[in-house]
Amino acid sequence: MLEGLISSQTRIKLLLKFFLNIDNRGYLRSLEEELGENVNSIRKELNRLETAGLLATEAKGNKKLYRANNKHPLFKDLNSIVRKFVGIDQLIERVTNRLGNVKRVYLEGQIAKGIDCDIIDVILVGEKIDKIYLQELIEKAEPLVKKRIRYLVFENDASADLYAEKNKDKWVMVFEAS
Repeated sequence: MLEGLISSQTRIKLLLKFFLNIDNRGYLRSLEEELGENVNSIRKELNRLETAGLLATEAKGNKKLYRANNKHPLFKDLNSIVRKFVGIDQLIERVTNRLGNVKRVYLEGQIAKGIDCDIIDVILVGEKIDKIYLQELIEKAEPLVKKRIRYLVFENDASADLYAEKNKDKWVMVFEAS
């Protein structure tokens, strides 16, 4: 989907990195290693995104730390497009509608870091979640998003909070019931 609109694979990887999880940050050299792309390609795309105002930077010594500019007028739109590209919107809609009392949904792993991969790790927090129905939904959702989906369910906030404390840098909330 994005490949038809954006010809640069490096730009797509950077958009995923910064707009899927807005807490993600990165230096040029760390992005080179993480994304597996040429440093010059990354530098060129970072400069384009920064010039467009989509990325904000801050100086850390002689290095620039990049992050998504969540004050940009297109931030919410880009965040939504990236979520749709990864398949998160379809997954969450299918999972939360009739599953039980879902309070929160998190993504964990590579996807939470903004790195596209073949596996989506989902954490659900809620009460009376129908795990049989959840498995049926996942079996239907996997062909739609073309990714394997793994899940973990916490039925009480205390367990989820304990897990969160141990893994706080590894996940991002994508849904919270109002």
